[in-house]
Amino acid sequence: MPRLLIVKTGDAFPEVVEAHGDFEALFQQALARAGVSAAVFDARHEPLPDLAEIDGLTITGSHSMVSNAEPWSEALKPWLVEARRRNLPMLGVCYGHQLMAAAFGGVSDYHPAGRESGTHAVTLTEAGLADALLGQLPERFPAQLTHAQSVLEAPGDAVVLARNAHDAHQALRYGPRQWSVQFHPEFTPAVMRAYLARQVAALRDQGQDPDALLAGITATPEASSLLVRFAEAVAREAGTA
Repeated sequence: MPRLLIVKTGDAFPEVVEAHGDFEALFQQALARAGVSAAVFDARHEPLPDLAEIDGLTITGSHSMVSNAEPWSEALKPWLVEARRRNLPMLGVCYGHQLMAAAFGGVSDYHPAGRESGTHAVTLTEAGLADALLGQLPERFPAQLTHAQSVLEAPGDAVVLARNAHDAHQALRYGPRQWSVQFHPEFTPAVMRAYLARQVAALRDQGQDPDALLAGITATPEASSLLVRFAEAVAREAGTA
């Protein structure tokens, strides 16, 4: 079994936690379907783990904002830079995506078009179609999204793997074993509905139709497969598959 670590960077809404589990639990549930377990490190309250004791890591979403530069979040940046230097497999999700990009020289901040929420199509780039992790997905697939901030400028050496009409950086690769995605592979349709229910007023203020977004929620099996694919890749490279 690979030594896989979930880096927890925030908590889901209380009603989501009660009904479905917190962010790290959603990751663990998705991984458990493939028989993979993962330890959890809460970056807000625990000291940074020794990278030598980890075979791979994933970084969760958060209700925090990367641009707020909270001390615990800033402390993760050099740790992630060192993890990349060691070529440790990494997969950042939402906040994790934005944090990795910022740590490696990009810019993450509020998206000028506002929030993106609901089930939306994501399209792979030519590089994405050839990518070791994302290349097994269809060229265009649905994904669950909820974010106000985005990677506005990708690091100069990052490769854009996926985009959509809202966000030019839906997926990035920073090295042979380091990826991040703006969408939520761990979200189920029920979790996405719970998030949209919380955002009705904000979405209406933004000129969007929350009822249409709710009606458009679908299953996202292709996007959801990424966590397991990543864990399986980590296991192969660690010699524990």
